[in-house]
Amino acid sequence: MTEPTPTPRPVAEMSFEEALRELETIVQKLERGDVPLQESISQYERGDALRAHCDSLLQAAEAKVEKIRRGNDGAAAGTEPLDMD
Repeated sequence: MTEPTPTPRPVAEMSFEEALRELETIVQKLERGDVPLQESISQYERGDALRAHCDSLLQAAEAKVEKIRRGNDGAAAGTEPLDMD
């Protein structure tokens, strides 16, 4: 008898680092090509949700950095685009 697959943690509850780690694992599995088709589709869908979650968290972090860079009067204090490289 096989053990049931554990229910994955909801993406919305994951930190950026957790989501990125899981996304990297999914990409590796899909690149190896040793996953059955139906599971590949499920993994791809989860990976897309993880990617969107990471993107959302990055955008929120960028907005916080921009807010911090503003002066007390709300005027831009030499703001420039955040270098994501």
